[in-house]
Amino acid sequence: MGQILVDRRLTLSCRMKELWVQVGLLSVPLLAVYLHIPPPRLSPALLSWRSSGGYFTYKDQNIFYRDSTGAVGSSDIVVLLHGFPTSSYDWCKIWEGLTQRFHRVIALDFVGFGFSDKPRPHRYSIFEQASIVEGLVHHLGLRHQRINLLSHDYGDTVAQELLHRYEHNKTGSILINSLCLSNGGIFPETHYPRFIQKILKDGGLLSPVITRLMNFFFFSRGLGAVFGPYTQPSQAEYWDMWTVVRTNDGNLVVDSILQYINQRKKHRDRWVGALMSTSVPLHLIYGPLDPVNPHPEFLQLYKKVLPTSTVSVLDDHISHYPQLEDPTGFLNAYLNFINSF
Repeated sequence: MGQILVDRRLTLSCRMKELWVQVGLLSVPLLAVYLHIPPPRLSPALLSWRSSGGYFTYKDQNIFYRDSTGAVGSSDIVVLLHGFPTSSYDWCKIWEGLTQRFHRVIALDFVGFGFSDKPRPHRYSIFEQASIVEGLVHHLGLRHQRINLLSHDYGDTVAQELLHRYEHNKTGSILINSLCLSNGGIFPETHYPRFIQKILKDGGLLSPVITRLMNFFFFSRGLGAVFGPYTQPSQAEYWDMWTVVRTNDGNLVVDSILQYINQRKKHRDRWVGALMSTSVPLHLIYGPLDPVNPHPEFLQLYKKVLPTSTVSVLDDHISHYPQLEDPTGFLNAYLNFINSF
């Protein structure tokens, strides 16, 4: 009797092993299919945005940009610098308003973002992104024109590098007329990256696995955490953001781009120093519910380090993406700044 029980257990064990082997063999092709799912189709809004823009080449990389001619009688130019992990489409809600004030409204997708090329492997850096902005300005024939910079998040750091080059009269630097920052990690000591960002930037061999497994559900939950509870994007807006990330396999370069967090720490003196020493009109538009650059810690340090800068603090429920969460408030704050000098 005992031997029969042993035999049955062995038989059951073998069958279970065979079952798991079959599950494993079935999972391999399913996982392979999943990891190579093509990006979602562009929505009509994204198709319109892309078709309204064009490309220029920077060191063999195709860089997407939009350039709209706006207000008659104005000679003012504004260049918009977007944040991580999104794209120039972040400015869509204030684009028309800006064209009513500025002669030229220009935005680009940094390399690795949006509709621009997303090479891999590639050493992404803030310095390269600043050079791309300079390249675009030269490409558009605006090298000798004064430029107003409006930046957000990652774009704030690119703007700081551009400001450093301008202040030191570096060859090829753009002429900066004004700089407006918004909800960026200007000070590494008051910048709190999301948990997934920390993992990806320092994940080593784990990072490529995570980026390949990234999907809409995890993306939208992660991004939603930096929007206010009453200013969440719609499902369609989340899909647009995700689609832009997935275009050209952008999810696979997120870990490489995230090295900017380490670059901010390494070059803090250079980039914060540029803000401290500049005579360029400087302004901050701030969503105070931002968990990445939290209130009041961030704002107190900003006012202490940059006492000559003007500041617009939006409503209490506005978080990390103020131009999307409160486009009217954001636009009014920016135009008030531009019209003040």
